[in-house]
Amino acid sequence: MENFKLVTALIQKVAIIGLGYVGLPLAVEFGKKYPTLGFDINAARLAELQQGHDSTLEVEDEELAGAKHLSYSSLLDDLKACNVFIVTVPTPINEHKQPELTPLLKASETIGLVLKKGDIVIYESTVYPGATEENCVPVLERVSGLKFNQDFFCGYSPERINPGDKDHRITNILKVTSGSTPEVAEIVDKLYSSIITAGTYKASSIKVAEAAKVIENTQRDVNIGLINELALIFNKLGIDTEEVLKAAGTKWNFLPFRPGLVGGHCIGVDPYYLTHKAQSVGYHPEIILAGRRLNDGMGAYVASQLVKAMLKKRIHVEGAKVLVMGLTFKENCPDLRNTKVVDIISELQDYGVKVDSYDPWINPKEAEYEYAITPIEQPQAGEYDAVVMAVAHNQFSTMGVEQIRALCRPEHILYDLKYILPADASDLRL
Repeated sequence: MENFKLVTALIQKVAIIGLGYVGLPLAVEFGKKYPTLGFDINAARLAELQQGHDSTLEVEDEELAGAKHLSYSSLLDDLKACNVFIVTVPTPINEHKQPELTPLLKASETIGLVLKKGDIVIYESTVYPGATEENCVPVLERVSGLKFNQDFFCGYSPERINPGDKDHRITNILKVTSGSTPEVAEIVDKLYSSIITAGTYKASSIKVAEAAKVIENTQRDVNIGLINELALIFNKLGIDTEEVLKAAGTKWNFLPFRPGLVGGHCIGVDPYYLTHKAQSVGYHPEIILAGRRLNDGMGAYVASQLVKAMLKKRIHVEGAKVLVMGLTFKENCPDLRNTKVVDIISELQDYGVKVDSYDPWINPKEAEYEYAITPIEQPQAGEYDAVVMAVAHNQFSTMGVEQIRALCRPEHILYDLKYILPADASDLRL
């Protein structure tokens, strides 16, 4: 309550710039307590939110309705009433696996047009250490004509959103905060602690907070890369990887990672931000890039394993029909960003295979726009020479092996990539 009173005295209106998987949940929480503007340039996105629905399924309709102080806009004039701006736009990589800061810099330009003396700009988007002060602040200064840490101030508080996770929500995940001066760091920390029930951790600087964020997912990426390499080795040795991991997992400090595709907007992207910065200061990271190479190659490996298994069963590969079950980057969410399932599809198509993609969670128009993939509405029985269970959606888990095999021809391969089925129920596992 004390933090709320203090922040209320300082805050006129909070603007959340970017209303995707990260921005919308944040806007809703702030909108329950403070005058809050959700700002986005996507007119269709704003229209659905104004109608009380979130197509990403991160926020329930009831939660949206409960954010009584939240409004939405794409108009620059509406930002002028705000004195705290929180940037939650995507930070992807380009085709050369280099950081793509354009959305971040465009958002900074937009804020610069309305920035006033005393305003605070907080970044949540994942970046490399130094990006806020080295890349974003100069844009804010240039466009606004104001001086950093004299006329306006900045903070960094990395997002910790996990799409599709209904247990770990924004309010019950501890939040790292930071500010460009000790006084601003305190204000930023109190602002977040007024909505985050799990508490906050105030980092010593913006760079420390940026680095903390980028290594969270880099650590996971390297660990998964190790397990993926072990899976390649065990497959050559004829050993079931899952059985090995279960046995090793009986030791109290063994980490429970599993092999698989590493996509999404975080684990498969964030390490490249850190390696880019490392290389810019003259250090070539070995382990991080090795993990990335391994994980980026798993889609091709899965496809090659399937083709070999088909050949062993004398299934003619060219012209064969394969069903890939699941297209999102993870289970039980509609998020298609940087999904590596498309790598399996593309590789199989290179072998001359006809691939059907089926995913009850996705928006088919988004799949067509992002990947030129037209998903099927429902697979038909007896059509397929192979099935790849690529994503562990609940709908697939409840189908059972008999129903899945019924989709196939008599001679077929069932590849359970996500250990959805019992060990002896499939023909192939990673």
